[in-house]
Amino acid sequence: MEEKFVGILDNNPHIYTIYPLRLKNNKLHFFKEYQKLKTISKQNQYDLVLDLQGLIKSALVARILSPNCVGFDQHSLREPLASWFYNTSFYIPYEENVILRNLKLTCKALNIELPDIHTKEPFLFSTYKSGITPTLLVITGSSWKSKIYPKEHFVNIINALHVKSFVAWGSEEERNDAQFICEHTNATMLPKMSLNELKAIIKNSQLIIGADSGPTHIAWALGRPSITIFGPTPSARNTVTTPINLTIDCEKAINARDINKHDFCIQHIDPLKIIALAKELLPC
Repeated sequence: MEEKFVGILDNNPHIYTIYPLRLKNNKLHFFKEYQKLKTISKQNQYDLVLDLQGLIKSALVARILSPNCVGFDQHSLREPLASWFYNTSFYIPYEENVILRNLKLTCKALNIELPDIHTKEPFLFSTYKSGITPTLLVITGSSWKSKIYPKEHFVNIINALHVKSFVAWGSEEERNDAQFICEHTNATMLPKMSLNELKAIIKNSQLIIGADSGPTHIAWALGRPSITIFGPTPSARNTVTTPINLTIDCEKAINARDINKHDFCIQHIDPLKIIALAKELLPC
């Protein structure tokens, strides 16, 4: 997997080995990574390789690792050419929920029954021991500016809930937002953390609120109560709602194949709606 995301799956007892790669926006390292993939392939002689990402780049990686690779068919992909690299492909509509799509592909490839995703157990793990136990953990950032919920709205949410709150951040811009939030509330700004540390903090939290981002989705993976705020991305496609994992969005139709990264509709989501959901999830 991409090198900077290895910490997400680290320490999982169900994973034998994680191979970090540097492929994202790094064409200069492609030949070096190609040689690494060829070595991995020779060492392991994989019976089957699944490509769950469904991009040309990931499909090429799967093909290098094994000729017996499986992925989505050309009608199920944003980059249809990726299907050319697969030995076997399956039709699973691109618009379906991402988590269920990946699960369906895995089950079809292995010829096993589809399990009930709502009865899953936590599947992320951390070795970090933390004494920080937030009642509320706020995640400030996301991968696009249009997916970031305004810091002023987070101020309103924290001040309305009156609970022990912490704010997590990753980039310098997120740090500035976190600092603003903490200056206008009684929240505590966390230091910059590794993914191993962040997983531990999320596991210790009673409620996580954040935009459509990896750290917010970790809460669902760990079985922790959460509210995920969606802007220009479709909530129904990007997470699974449960009684403790709620979503709120812009209440507009969004085409999963034609996402507008310049749509800042998230800014218009009323913080009062999030406050109401938070009060349902927080302990009395």
